[in-house]
Amino acid sequence: MGFVMPSVRIQDNMQLPANAYVIRVKDIDAGHGDVRPNMLLVMDPRGDKIGLAGEETTEPTFGLPAMWINEANREEAAFRGYTVVDAPTVITTHITEVIKDHMAELLSYSETQKLIDELDQEHQKLVADIVPSQVSVSAIQRVLQSLLSERISIRDLPTILEGVAEATGFTQNITLITEHVRARLARQLCNAVAGPDGIIPLITLSPEWEQAFAESIIGAGEERQLSMPPSKLQEFINTVRQTFERHALMGEAPVLLTSPTIRPFVRSIIERFRPATSVMSQNEIHAKAKIRTVGQI
Repeated sequence: MGFVMPSVRIQDNMQLPANAYVIRVKDIDAGHGDVRPNMLLVMDPRGDKIGLAGEETTEPTFGLPAMWINEANREEAAFRGYTVVDAPTVITTHITEVIKDHMAELLSYSETQKLIDELDQEHQKLVADIVPSQVSVSAIQRVLQSLLSERISIRDLPTILEGVAEATGFTQNITLITEHVRARLARQLCNAVAGPDGIIPLITLSPEWEQAFAESIIGAGEERQLSMPPSKLQEFINTVRQTFERHALMGEAPVLLTSPTIRPFVRSIIERFRPATSVMSQNEIHAKAKIRTVGQI
């Protein structure tokens, strides 16, 4: 994702049950689970009931039904096509997902400064031109955090800084700067959401919903916010949930496509109940990207 992860400290906590673990980010619980040290966790990729002897449980990272089995049953589980993992892998997977969910929080000011300082010599001129005359390091940090919160890699820092330099010519609004940077990263964004066949499945927002959102944005500049009636909001959430769940059953993970002005507001709603869903604006679809519209909200 383009940033160095802070170290993971492992501590013994006598107050926890014998097989339990808790993952904390900045001393706040961010995930927990139970593991059986000398056993294997088995899951059925199809989501069916597991036909082996063992202890039924729930896989801690994604909440899938699973079962702890003895090492002796490993071959049988593999033969039946089940996914088999050991206890350390369960914890590692969980930590990885927690980190992905909290990347924005984990990118500190000093880490941002370090990323900027470590850029090649040829890019240091760009940094000298914009920091701090056009933009502060903390503003760059907030832009990078916005990208990471939507699981966008910040590895291509020069392009991001070029986008920031362009955007600060006409705005100091972090949201608008981030949206401009996202448009500069269009090729990267499209590559990340394309399916195995290289095609991006899209679900578009109907003109009615586009208008409903546009009319619900109040204030100007930094003060812009969404003011939509709760009943209308709930209707939108239900429609999105049903549509995306239907496509998930078909093995698709489509992108929700909106107009540039409302994208940040639509995303702020969707991240509350479907954080892994990509919300992109028309500006972020690269000219050479292959797209296929699979539905409409």
